[in-house]
Amino acid sequence: MRHVLIVKTSSMGDVIHTLPALSDAQASIPNIRFDWVVEEDFQEIPAWHPAVEHVIPVAIRRWRRNLLASYRGKEIRQFKSELKKRHYDLVIDAQGLIKSAWIARQIDTPCAGFDKKSVREPLAAMAYQMKISVAKNLHAVERTRQLFASALNYTKPAEVGRYQLNKSRFQHSEPAEKSLVFLHSTTRFDKHWPEPYWCELCQMVEQLGYRVKLPWGTEKDKQRGRHIASCCSNVDVLPKLNLKGVASVINQADGVVAVDTGLGHLSAALDIPTISLYGPTSPALVGAYGKSQVHLVATEFKPVKDLDESIVPAVFRPLTPDIVFQQLKDLLA
Repeated sequence: MRHVLIVKTSSMGDVIHTLPALSDAQASIPNIRFDWVVEEDFQEIPAWHPAVEHVIPVAIRRWRRNLLASYRGKEIRQFKSELKKRHYDLVIDAQGLIKSAWIARQIDTPCAGFDKKSVREPLAAMAYQMKISVAKNLHAVERTRQLFASALNYTKPAEVGRYQLNKSRFQHSEPAEKSLVFLHSTTRFDKHWPEPYWCELCQMVEQLGYRVKLPWGTEKDKQRGRHIASCCSNVDVLPKLNLKGVASVINQADGVVAVDTGLGHLSAALDIPTISLYGPTSPALVGAYGKSQVHLVATEFKPVKDLDESIVPAVFRPLTPDIVFQQLKDLLA
């Protein structure tokens, strides 16, 4: 078995969590090649792994906004045609959703996926010829590594998975300054670490001689970044960057502090020491994975007496800047 199609469309963290499974397979099966179906917003990521030959972008998120027009248009037909251009020995649906199972069934090739007790949407398992049982209480990276090992008939390595990104894509010729990247943006309001806390942390790391880089995605994120930057002279709000641009900034950094966001998983994949901050979510099954990764969960800290009630979201009040700063110093040391 030499040519495999992966279906793992989204989200950014889920796509990144699939990379170590490719590294396992490449180490176990000489000359194996992968193509990858992924949402158009994340199509840069699979190409960063040396085992990936072709990336096939899909736009299900966009098509859903006007399904009838999308079905009548050319894009879906062109996508199906692209799937059929190459011969595959196996399709692995690593997503486990009805939408990913639909993609997998567009070509006449045996398909492997999680069985109905392991998969996220049980109906999806009906699309697979090879149904694989994997415990649901494993971290997402380990679940995917086991899925690939069973589908491709090798033993999953016992050591921590390796992302194996081609980091030469993100290197700069000029020497890097002493810097940290603060990933302050995420989609859910209650997953944001409070702005006053970011400001205080920036002031703390300035004493250690670090500049702070703030990437952003939306105008709202940009405004938050500017507010944080106004608190301290060592903060740079970056220009609008694509994924490769953000990866290049992270790759040059000494460390990262991140909320629960896809870019936090990217910093883990680049092997950058990272502190991830969790409030309403848990890192147990989908947290940043890899070496030098620290998870700080707000609910595990005792509330501070007489804490300013204006600190919002409230779930993060116990996870104060001094806690993060101490963990950051230890990690960088």
